[in-house]
Amino acid sequence: MAGEKQDNVWPLPKFYFQVKLGDKEVPFQEVSGLDIEAQIIEYRHGNSKEFSTIKMPGIKKTGNVTLKKGVFVKDNGFWDWFNKIKMNTIERQTVVISLLDEAGKPTMVWTLNNAWPTKITGTDMKSDGNEVAVETVEIAHEGLTIANS
Repeated sequence: MAGEKQDNVWPLPKFYFQVKLGDKEVPFQEVSGLDIEAQIIEYRHGNSKEFSTIKMPGIKKTGNVTLKKGVFVKDNGFWDWFNKIKMNTIERQTVVISLLDEAGKPTMVWTLNNAWPTKITGTDMKSDGNEVAVETVEIAHEGLTIANS
């Protein structure tokens, strides 16, 4: 109604974000896969009167994070990083993904520890297309932390 006090608590839009790989900020079009789950352990006592299992939390498990960005001239950063993979050695980095408010300040921050690229997909090409060339990198990591500012 007109003249009533407005509620200043709104959900944040998801289109304003930044990604830092190590100490370098990289512009991305899309980020997905920021998930974590606990594996389920089913258990039943041998002398339990219930003929069903108990479900307990097990090891935490995180999925790979997928990042999509435009292809730029002479920008082979992901390919160079991927080519550093050797037998059980890889350059691991900290990846920080921040959801920003309208002032450009981080409000929610996801940190991926010991991240490294597992898959890179180059752009598709069409002779009659008019879209921007986009490459995709899939990143594995060893832990996801979330912080709110």
